[in-house]
Amino acid sequence: MTSCLLSIFRLGYIGLPTAALIAESGLEVNGVDISKNIVNKINKGDIHIFEPNLKEIVQKVVKKGFLKASTRGSNADVFIITVPTPLEKNKIESPKPDISFVIQAAKEIAKFIQEGNLVILESTCPVKTTENIYNLIKEESYISNFEIAYCPERVIPGNIFNELKNNSRVIGGLTPKASQKSEALYKIFCKGKILCTDAKTAELVKLTENSYRNTNIAFANEISIIATEYGINPYELITLTNYHPRVNILNPGCGVGGHCIAIDPKFLISDLPELSLLTRISCEVNDKKTKWVTNEIISNANQFLKSKNREPVIGIFGITFKSDVDDIRESPAIKIVESLFKNGNDLLICEPNLEKHNEFNLIDIKYALNNSDILVFLVKHSKFKSLNIDSKICLDFCGLGY
Repeated sequence: MTSCLLSIFRLGYIGLPTAALIAESGLEVNGVDISKNIVNKINKGDIHIFEPNLKEIVQKVVKKGFLKASTRGSNADVFIITVPTPLEKNKIESPKPDISFVIQAAKEIAKFIQEGNLVILESTCPVKTTENIYNLIKEESYISNFEIAYCPERVIPGNIFNELKNNSRVIGGLTPKASQKSEALYKIFCKGKILCTDAKTAELVKLTENSYRNTNIAFANEISIIATEYGINPYELITLTNYHPRVNILNPGCGVGGHCIAIDPKFLISDLPELSLLTRISCEVNDKKTKWVTNEIISNANQFLKSKNREPVIGIFGITFKSDVDDIRESPAIKIVESLFKNGNDLLICEPNLEKHNEFNLIDIKYALNNSDILVFLVKHSKFKSLNIDSKICLDFCGLGY
């Protein structure tokens, strides 16, 4: 694949780093995004998301002509789909996966696909989606002699390039040829193991990975609530418990967030609700932890009101879904802030990894420390470590040690 032309659909948290890494290997990449603003930024060598080393690599490959961005597709040898797959909006109970962006990308690919081309789906999808997308492209293009495979991404924001290069990848081709062609492409930039299987298995691998992690987080969150009710420090409890050679409890937080772990388990629940009982309960536990944290903050605010005869100013430290990233997708901290605003609490919100937020006014760390009566730490950002919190009321829900 030394002269392969690629087209990558959507230049978000996965698509742009993937496009940049492939372009850095010397292949020509056309990145497709529906946002003209994103397209214009990338073509100038700029970026719209934060990821270590991303801007430098984008600048380099754009300057060399290996990466170009556009709002529409084009002819290519390989088409890669990295669009988001959220849950249906406005459906609280049993929401189903929304794969409309995948369908839109497939229809755009159908305009340009030719015999012998390869389509790779990386977006998290329900089982059997790869086969359905093959049939859709075939019907739209009247071309059947092309290959399609599913290859789920498995990277974490803040360390994407390292993981794109070194993590093992699972490839599930609809045919053995599709797996072989996909393997040849990923071997260009991936040093990890390439593990080939069928499409349905690869799709379920992705859902299983994040459902497993969701369940482990749920246990940590549940035990943290139980420990607190006993008056025991949950972080000390977990640290001591983990000295058992076969125990590895995760660090609890204020729920679960991110586009993968907070979403993917619900793909299984929506498809096979009677067979995914543990997965459903895990989701409920993590949602309960977010509500429990909110109630703890409100309870402390009410106690302050009774003792001081005035409403406290609550400093919120961290609203991203995990530490040291700018990603707020499905962030439980955001849900907590929204609930506190609805409750009428006076908030100062500090998030050092964001320049601005569309709904909340963000202030700096020093101002929040000096002007808050209650300090609430929701995300374990590095910049929040070793702060001088004086003698103020401090609620630590992320394990900073305050």
